[in-house]
Amino acid sequence: MAKTPKTGPDPILLTLFANRFMSVAEAMGRSLQQTSISTNIKERLDFSCALFAPDGDLVANAPFIPIHLGSMSFAVKYQMKLHGKDLKEGDVLMTNSPHAGGSHLPDITVITPVFDTNSKEIIFFTASRGHHADIGGILPGSMPPTSVNIFEEGAEIVSFKIVDDGVFDQKGLYEYMIDKPSQYPGSSGCRNIKDVESDIKAQIAANHKGIQLIRAIVDDYDLETVQEYMYHIRANAENSVRNLLREVAQRAGSNVLTAVDYLDDGTPIKLKVDINVEEGSAVMDFEGTGPEVRGNLNAPISVVHSGVIYSMRAMLDVDIPLNAGCLVPIEIKLPKSSVLSPSRTAAVCGGNVTTSQRIIDVVLKAFHACAASQGCTNNLTFGTGGKDKNGLAIPGWGYYETIAGGSGAGPGWHGTSGVHTNATNTRIGDVEILERRYPILMHRFGLRPGSGGDGKWRGGDGVIREFEVTQGMQVSILSERRTRSPYGLEGGEPAKMGLNIWIKQPREEDGDLFDAEGKENHDPRQINIGGKATVFMGKGDRFLIQTPGGGGWGVPESENEESSREHRIAWEARGSLAERAATQASF
Repeated sequence: MAKTPKTGPDPILLTLFANRFMSVAEAMGRSLQQTSISTNIKERLDFSCALFAPDGDLVANAPFIPIHLGSMSFAVKYQMKLHGKDLKEGDVLMTNSPHAGGSHLPDITVITPVFDTNSKEIIFFTASRGHHADIGGILPGSMPPTSVNIFEEGAEIVSFKIVDDGVFDQKGLYEYMIDKPSQYPGSSGCRNIKDVESDIKAQIAANHKGIQLIRAIVDDYDLETVQEYMYHIRANAENSVRNLLREVAQRAGSNVLTAVDYLDDGTPIKLKVDINVEEGSAVMDFEGTGPEVRGNLNAPISVVHSGVIYSMRAMLDVDIPLNAGCLVPIEIKLPKSSVLSPSRTAAVCGGNVTTSQRIIDVVLKAFHACAASQGCTNNLTFGTGGKDKNGLAIPGWGYYETIAGGSGAGPGWHGTSGVHTNATNTRIGDVEILERRYPILMHRFGLRPGSGGDGKWRGGDGVIREFEVTQGMQVSILSERRTRSPYGLEGGEPAKMGLNIWIKQPREEDGDLFDAEGKENHDPRQINIGGKATVFMGKGDRFLIQTPGGGGWGVPESENEESSREHRIAWEARGSLAERAATQASF
């Protein structure tokens, strides 16, 4: 690691290196997308790639998944403590344990050390994290809404050398992904190991691509210069956050900021921000946050840090890469045994995707930055497989996706409709891809008019997504904001809550072919299954998901004036098919 430079950076070189470091992560991401085979990574882009310093600090990333990027540094540092100087050229590590810096179990992180060609010392790490659609557990998709411990959520890997001296350990992978998780009651091993194995190899290849590119940068300059500007980039981010903290305290007229919000079960997430104006630093204290919950909304410590680092970077009005410097001026205090600092075996699959959203909402609320966004990712999983009554594995498959909603409005802008907000930056599955690969038919997918909160600046609308299953399968939803509305600020109105409806066809075996008077019944039942549920849907059943909107900002204008309800929507072709067509047209 380079020593702290005695002179300031050249502004041109600072911008150049920032963009070159980011381009390494971008190229890794392109490689991963192109070589993966799963819908989750190839089409939905549920992955992140980043470059890390030899001490494990985040140097730069491309705009991938925010909740991945802040926590990946924890994973890199944990592996460094375990393996120390035992790592050698040709080694690749794999982990997904929340205890070891992971987010939740489906997110598998692959870490590769970068060695200097002369000194043979580690000069960087490249790492990629991808969400794998099934890694075992009690339900297909490995995101069970009702899990109460981590063993029900699939394979947990604290540390595994997936490549040792250039040799890929397939046997060890199968043991971790199939044999170990199936040992727990009611749990299955990975239901589609071939897809997982292929995508992990794609992650390894993406990391290797990053190694080639970072070595090219070192060859163009020299290692000392490259690591010096790595320091400058982090210092620039640190100074930007310090200036932000001073400006916020001056604008608020106070150096103490507070906020609180609640999960649907009533668990509070409470924050007090104590700003030291002179130093440009702050203590973020989550004292008063509720205790660990029996369900899976517990958020690992690394996820909390991800939420904070993302929030600070989002509020900066400067073009810098997200990196470890953003957290240098921030001290985070978490109450022990809380929902934000859970025990070793706590269930966490929902904490990464839903509680993280609420953490970000609370930070942005404390800083008075904008109204609440949808506060959820509306996690949908469906599939087949598991164990029969004799405990034998039943072959199957699993699919997972997150569904967009509305973002919160702010002082000077309307919220965005139908968007993945804050902690997530994934896509939803393309309808054409889903109907071709899976036994479903999409009936509706569009905006949910009027679901955003009214205000001078209106919150974005959520979406409606309704599909029919063409064969029996387990369908699960893990969602929030089903009992508490996303709030507005400065007189803005709250958005509508989400709603999950099972449209169930009448069947003889269910005893609902006849009504109470004995007359034939052909009308489907509409059942609100709540925010977190798993149901077995038969052929012809439909699932209607209505996602929350974003809160409004400011007192709504008079109806006689030009209404802020009118959204100007510039439609453009998006998604993997549109991108593929655009790429072909550019040749």
